[in-house]
Amino acid sequence: MSAEIPGTEIPVTLKDAVKKVGKKVSVIETPNTEEPGKIKLARTKKAAPSEEVIPKEKAAKKPKKEKPVTETVIEEPQPLAVEKNIIEAAKLSKKIATKKVTNVQASRSIKLTFQLRFHTKFGQTLYLTGNHELFGNNDREKAVPLEYHNHELWAVTLTLDNAEKITEPIVYNYLLKDANGAVVEDWGTDKTFVPANITVNAVTFVDSWNNAGYYENAFYTEPFKNVLLKTNYTDINAVLPAQTTHIFKVKAPLLTKGQALCITGNTGALNYWQMNEPVLLSKEPGDIYYQIKLDLTNAEFPVVYKYGVYDVAQNRLLHYEGGNDRLLFDMPEENKLTVVNDGFAVLQNNSWKGAGVAIPVFSLRTEKSFGVGEFSDLNFLVDWSKKVGLKLVQLLPVNDTTATHGWEDCYPYAAISAFALHPLYINVGEVAGEENKSIIAAFEEERKQLNSLSEVDYENVMKVKSSILKQLYNKQGKTIFKSEGFQQFFTQNKHWLVPYAAFCFLRDEYSTPDYTKWPQQNTYSAAEIDALTAPKSKSYDAVAINYFIQYHLHRQLNAATEYAHKNGVIVKGDIAIGVLRSGADTWQQPELFNLNAQAGAPPDDFGVKGQNWQFPTYNWQRMQQDGFAWWKNRFAQMSYYFDAFRIDHILGFFRIWSIPMHAIEGVMGYFVPAIPVHVNEFEEKGIPFDFNRYTKPFITEDVLWEMFGDDKEYIKSHFLTNHDDGTYSLKPEFDTQRKIADYFASQEQSHFNHKMRIDLFDLVSNVLLFEADGSDGNEFHFRFAVDTTASFKKLDTNVQESLKDLYINYFFRRQDDFWKKEALQKLPALKKVTNMLICGEDLGLVPGCVPDIMQQLGLLSLEVQRMPKQLNAKFSYPSNAPYLSVVTPGTHDMSTIRGWWEEDRERIQQFYNNDLCQWGIAPTVCSGEINKTIVTQHLASPAMWSVFMLQDLLGIDEKIRRQNPHEERINVPSIIPFYWRYRMHISLENLLQQEGFNNELATGIRQSGRG
Repeated sequence: MSAEIPGTEIPVTLKDAVKKVGKKVSVIETPNTEEPGKIKLARTKKAAPSEEVIPKEKAAKKPKKEKPVTETVIEEPQPLAVEKNIIEAAKLSKKIATKKVTNVQASRSIKLTFQLRFHTKFGQTLYLTGNHELFGNNDREKAVPLEYHNHELWAVTLTLDNAEKITEPIVYNYLLKDANGAVVEDWGTDKTFVPANITVNAVTFVDSWNNAGYYENAFYTEPFKNVLLKTNYTDINAVLPAQTTHIFKVKAPLLTKGQALCITGNTGALNYWQMNEPVLLSKEPGDIYYQIKLDLTNAEFPVVYKYGVYDVAQNRLLHYEGGNDRLLFDMPEENKLTVVNDGFAVLQNNSWKGAGVAIPVFSLRTEKSFGVGEFSDLNFLVDWSKKVGLKLVQLLPVNDTTATHGWEDCYPYAAISAFALHPLYINVGEVAGEENKSIIAAFEEERKQLNSLSEVDYENVMKVKSSILKQLYNKQGKTIFKSEGFQQFFTQNKHWLVPYAAFCFLRDEYSTPDYTKWPQQNTYSAAEIDALTAPKSKSYDAVAINYFIQYHLHRQLNAATEYAHKNGVIVKGDIAIGVLRSGADTWQQPELFNLNAQAGAPPDDFGVKGQNWQFPTYNWQRMQQDGFAWWKNRFAQMSYYFDAFRIDHILGFFRIWSIPMHAIEGVMGYFVPAIPVHVNEFEEKGIPFDFNRYTKPFITEDVLWEMFGDDKEYIKSHFLTNHDDGTYSLKPEFDTQRKIADYFASQEQSHFNHKMRIDLFDLVSNVLLFEADGSDGNEFHFRFAVDTTASFKKLDTNVQESLKDLYINYFFRRQDDFWKKEALQKLPALKKVTNMLICGEDLGLVPGCVPDIMQQLGLLSLEVQRMPKQLNAKFSYPSNAPYLSVVTPGTHDMSTIRGWWEEDRERIQQFYNNDLCQWGIAPTVCSGEINKTIVTQHLASPAMWSVFMLQDLLGIDEKIRRQNPHEERINVPSIIPFYWRYRMHISLENLLQQEGFNNELATGIRQSGRG
C-alpha cells in the first residue's frame, strides 16, 4: 500500500474527479483485495472495443450507455498507467509551481507544463532534468522538483524565454529520488522538443515513465534499429486536421512490414470506437514514435481511448492493445498544444527471438587465411549464419595482447590496451593490395604451411605477419598517413593511439612490457611521449608503424561488420573485465587501477582453489571523479565495430574478488568492497577470539600428516619453525605463496617439487580470516570455503557452528544492499553512453541483488545450463530463462557438449535421466541425436537469444564433427597460462557446402521461431 505524503489532500475517486470536471463516464468502484488503498475500475460495455462495433451510419451519434459488465484492475507502474484519482486534471496548470529564467532580450516566451503519470510511494520525490539551463543542464543537483498532485500525477510549469533562438532539441528526463537518497532516471533520450519550432504560447507534455528494464527498450538499441528490424517500417499518409490541439505519441517496436498503429476512442475525432475505421498513426523513418495530430476542441473529457494494430494491406484491424482503456484529462485551450507521450503500446512485445553462433576470431578457418582466423574471414561466417538462419555472431575480445611476443600472449583477456585491436587478425593481403601483392607472394609457402595446421601456431603467425607488415609500412606508410580516412581515424583515436604506439615501441626497445623496469619513460609523461612520437624524432617510424597497423585493422573490422549488417546479421563483442598489469592503460593512467591487488574469482566447481587473473583491480573512487571517462571511452570504442557486447564478469561492477600480491591462488582473496566482520561480533557470538589462531596458517603434527604424509619431515626441516607447543609456523622466507613460488622456480622442475609447491600453497591458505586493510586488528574478511580448511575442522564443534553462522552472514546477507549501491553508482552511468545491446556475464557466486539490478537496467543475463543460479540446483532449465537473457549450453571457458558428456559420468547420468527424461544408463559418448536434443532445448527457450559455440552446432552431425571432442576445447580456466589455439577442423567454405547439416540446422532454427 502506498502511503500519502503529509500535507497533501487525500485523492478522491475517479468518479468524484469526473463529477468535478462535469463530464459523464460510467465507473464502478469495488474493493481491491490485492492492493489495499487502490480501487478497481470497471468500464461500460460501450468502452470495450472488442465487445461492440458501432454501425457506420451511427458513427456521429453518441452510443447509448449500457450497464458495466466487466472489471479490470489498473496495474502500475505500467507503460499505459492511466490518470486515476486526478481531480485537478482539467485545471492543472493553475496549481503548478512556476520557475522562470528571465532575459530582458526575450522576444517570445513559452509556458511549458510537464505532467508525469507515475505512482509514487511515501518518501519518494520526482524531478525534471535536461540539457538546458531551465532544467539544470543535466546536473542532478540542479534538477527541477515536480509538485505532487496525487499518487498518479506529479507536474511542474516552467517559462522558457527566447524560444525562437533555441533551434537544437532540448532533451529531458525525470528523476526519482527515494528517501534513502537513491536516484533512478527514466530511460532514453526520446523526450525531446525544439522550442524554435513551437508556434503556440503554451505546451503541456503528458509523459510516461520509461523504466530501463522494460524489455521493449531492447528493440530500440543499435542492432534492432539498424539491422534486425530496419525493414519493418510501413509508410502511412496521415490525415492532418485543420488545427491541432493534441499530439498522441506511442512506441510499438515490433510491428512488421504492412502493419501500422491505430487509435480509437469515445469521441468523434477517434471515430467513436469504430473498429472498421480506426485513425492511423504515422512514423517518420528513423523516429521511434508513432504519432497522430488531433483536434479535440469538441471532444468530451476525459477522452477514453486505446491503440490497436492495423493491417494496411488487408485494411483490417488485427487487435487492440491489452490492459485498461487509456484516459486523457487535459482539455484544449486557446493557443495551447498538448503532447501525450503514452510510452509503449501494450502489445505482445516479448515474442521476438533470435539465435547466434559464438567463436573466437582466431578459431576461424578459411582456404586463404594465414594459419589463423582474420577479420576478413568473418564474411564467410556471416554467409553461413545467413544460410542457416542465425542472426548473431559473437566474438571473444579482439584487443591487442602482445606483451612478450611469445605464445603466452594468446590469452585474449589480457590486453595491453583496452582500445587497440590485435595485429593477429589483420589480413596482410588486403593491406598490400594489387600494387604490393609480390610481397605477399613471397610468403605463400609459409601461409600454406601455417594454414594446414590443426591448431593456431601463435608465435609463428605473429612473426610472419610482423615481417610482412614492416615491408608494407615502408612501401605505403607515408601515402596512407596523408589520406583523409587515416587523418579522421587518427583524430578520433589519438587519446589512446599515441600512448599505445609509444608503449609498443618502448616494450620492444627495452625487451619487456614491465614499464617499471624501463630505464626511461617508466612513468608516463605526456610531454616526453609527444617528443618521442614527433614525426621528426628518430623513433618515429618504429612508433608510427603501430598507427599504420591499427588503421588497417580498424578498416577491416569495420568492413566485416558492414558486411554482416547487409546480410541481416549483427556482431557481438566482448569487454574483458581486466587489463594487463604491465600494459599501456596502467602505464598511461596508473591512478585508475589498484596495482597492489590482483583480480580473480573465488573457488567454484570449475576451480576449487579459485582463479587469479593477475589483472589489477579498478580504483572506482578515482574513476568516478571524472564520470568514468575511461570506461565511457572504452564503450564508445566498442560501438565502432559492434552492435552488442558482453560485459565479462559483470559481477565485478558490484564487487571484485581481490587477491593480495603475495598470493598465487584465488582462494587467498576476498571481495572488495565488502563490509568486514568486527572483532566484537565474535564475542557476541560467544566465539573466543584468537588473532594468531584465526589469521595465521594453523600447523600441527596432525595437519602435517594429513597434508604431507611421509613427506612431513622434509617439510618441517626445510620450511617450518617449531614452537615447542605442538604448533609450527612457516619460516619468514616461505610465509607467502609468492615466496614459495619464487623458491621452487629456482629448483629442479621435478614431480616431487611440483607437489611440494602445491601442498605448501595449501598450508599457507589454511587460515580462517584475513585482516582488513587499515583495521588495526579489529576487522576481518572470511576466507572462502572456510569450513573446508583443516584449521576449521580442528575447532570445537560449538565454535564451528557459531563461526559458520557468522560466515554465512558475511557472504550472503550483510553485503547485498551495499553491493547494490556500488553497482548503481557505475552501471547506469555507463549504460547511458551507448545504445548497444548489453549482456552481462553474471556467472559464479552471484549476489542476490544482481538479477534485480540487471532487470532494472535492461541488461541481458547469461543462462548456462550446467551453471545453475538456483541454490542446490544441478542444472538450469532453458525453458525457465527470463526473456531478457542469453541461453547457452556452454561458454569458451567450458568443454563442449560432447566433451562435457565424457567428463563426469555421475552428473551426466542425472542429466540424462532427469533433464532429458531418458530411461536407463546414459551412453558413454554423446551421439549426434543427444547433441541435437540439447541444442533444441535452447532454441525452444523463451529467452531473447540462444547462442551456441560453433563446436556445439557441429556436434549435431556425426559425419562432419571432429572425432575427438576434447580437441575442441578453447580454454581451461584452471590452467594458467593456457594456450588458446583451437581452430575449426573444416574450412568455412567447406561448411557452406554441407547441405544436409545446414538444412537440418536451418529447419530447427526456423521451427523454433528464431529463423
